[in-house]
Amino acid sequence: MAAGWGANQFSPLLGAYRGELGLSPSAATGLLALYVVGLVPGLLLGGPLADRRGRRPVVLWAIVLNAAATVALMLGAHLVPWLVVGRLLVGVSTGAVLAAGSAWVRDLSHPPFGTATEDGAGARRAGVLLAVGFSLSGIASALVATWGPVPLVSAYVPHLLLCAVTLPLAWRCPETRVEPESGVPRGRGARDPRFLRRVAPVAPWIFLCPTIGFAVLPAQVTVHAPGFEVLFAGLSTLCAPGFGAVVQPWARRIARNGVRATAVVGLPAIAGGLVLAAVAAWQAQPWLGLLASLTLGTGYGFVSTYCLTLVGRIAGPAELAGLTAIMWVLAYLGFCTPFAVSLLSGVVPVPVVLLVLAGLALLTLLSARDEADRDGDEGRRAQRVQRLRDSGVL
Repeated sequence: MAAGWGANQFSPLLGAYRGELGLSPSAATGLLALYVVGLVPGLLLGGPLADRRGRRPVVLWAIVLNAAATVALMLGAHLVPWLVVGRLLVGVSTGAVLAAGSAWVRDLSHPPFGTATEDGAGARRAGVLLAVGFSLSGIASALVATWGPVPLVSAYVPHLLLCAVTLPLAWRCPETRVEPESGVPRGRGARDPRFLRRVAPVAPWIFLCPTIGFAVLPAQVTVHAPGFEVLFAGLSTLCAPGFGAVVQPWARRIARNGVRATAVVGLPAIAGGLVLAAVAAWQAQPWLGLLASLTLGTGYGFVSTYCLTLVGRIAGPAELAGLTAIMWVLAYLGFCTPFAVSLLSGVVPVPVVLLVLAGLALLTLLSARDEADRDGDEGRRAQRVQRLRDSGVL
């Protein structure tokens, strides 16, 4: 949750930075995408390190670095180089927490550490915690920046307080890393056909959803109340990942018919949200933008549950954090979408770009339809067999 908060507290402030520091739209969205530059090495190093050295030390040190990154962002209120340093450090630390922390939450949720017995329960908990931090940070920093003193400094104070509370709590949690058993072959990791066919095509859509809501739409709609542009960006940030956390229980129920069913629901929701976003950008209507963010949030919740659950099935205990890291790298490719939209906006209208993305989301669904149907059939067959056993026929 602290990692998700630190990652997204910067996003609603893009408009304020453009006004205070005179940044161009491309420079502002470039700072947003710079986070991914630090995130990739954080994920790729943090995941394998957590599998070798343990989840606990990686997460604790990464949260300390996450807090240091926030201090750098506070110093960047008047000096752009500090913003560059802060965004890079945020990426590195968040990447390490996502890789090691997702595996840690999953381990702690299941025996011998936890009581969850349902497949994918730990993965869903990790996704919910990330979404809660991701969404609340946006509205919190927007509210502080709108009415607080020295907005580009005070907006970051809540994250420092959260880190101060988080570290002692995490310190008490047990280490869950297990030594790989000798003679047991390791999985194929990212080379596993299930990962390549099922996870890799869907993962980039995870973070494309919220970034459209909090980085693209605020610049496309017209907020008629002066001074409330930052607040609108914060509400957009709350809607997409926040509603993603709300729909997690629905995703769990739908997944009972096969985990692919969550992608079959999530990807059309993403396509619908992108169509609404295109209309909102064309009409410059804030209320349509918020509706698009809610719809995109539905897709975000379903596809993140889908990807994390499948990764938990594919990876062995000794390689879970590493494969989770690769999944998050693919997911964060979607975080670069606002920068790409900004570059293309001089040639192609933004609504057209959003409609093209909607079509690509549906194409991703079509490429997975056969496997989705097989997964659903297997789930339904298992339920029928269980009912026959319960009735005494088998």
